[in-house]
Amino acid sequence: MQIAVVDLGVGNLRSVEQALNVVAPDARVLVSSDPQLIADSDKVVLPGQGAVGTWFNALSERTLEEAVRNAIETKPLLGICVGMQALFEYCEEDGGIDGLGLFQGSVRHFSNFHAPQTPALKIPQMGWNQVVQTRPHPLWHGIQDQSHFYFVHSFCANGPESESLDVVGETDYGHTFIAAIARDNVFAVQFHPEKSHNDGLALLKNFTEWNGQA
Repeated sequence: MQIAVVDLGVGNLRSVEQALNVVAPDARVLVSSDPQLIADSDKVVLPGQGAVGTWFNALSERTLEEAVRNAIETKPLLGICVGMQALFEYCEEDGGIDGLGLFQGSVRHFSNFHAPQTPALKIPQMGWNQVVQTRPHPLWHGIQDQSHFYFVHSFCANGPESESLDVVGETDYGHTFIAAIARDNVFAVQFHPEKSHNDGLALLKNFTEWNGQA
């Protein structure tokens, strides 16, 4: 089995690679910006960290959009952090950017949702938070509901009611937002499984064993 970690120059690429090597020692894990290698891989991880504008610029500059879109349509794919946000229709960061459009809804700054409070919640959210599993999914196998995962982000995804069946995990940080979302062969999370100790490793292991069916 070959797993491609898409290299857009942002995110904890080596941490993701190392975590996948731990949970799937017999797999070939490659961090790559080679479209052909990504196309030839059995599974794809779409990570990201930082600004979504930088992420999409790299996607274009490295001519990876076609390979990523093909992976979204044809093989098990895991989106992490900005790699999840990019799958929505729109993100308001960096002046507003159209996303890849797999999921309806938009990604907006936490300040749009937080009511004035004392003390105010810090932005970005940085640290551990609980994830409520809103429906079963193979990637939740062996992970208890309301387990803690590690988050680092200032923007969060919110979908319309029609998309509620795609949402598989929610978290509260001043308001409820999408922590995990899935459709067909795609599973994406706002948190960082590679930084989330045993439960994060369990999710990554589940991904390496997943056939892409819910």
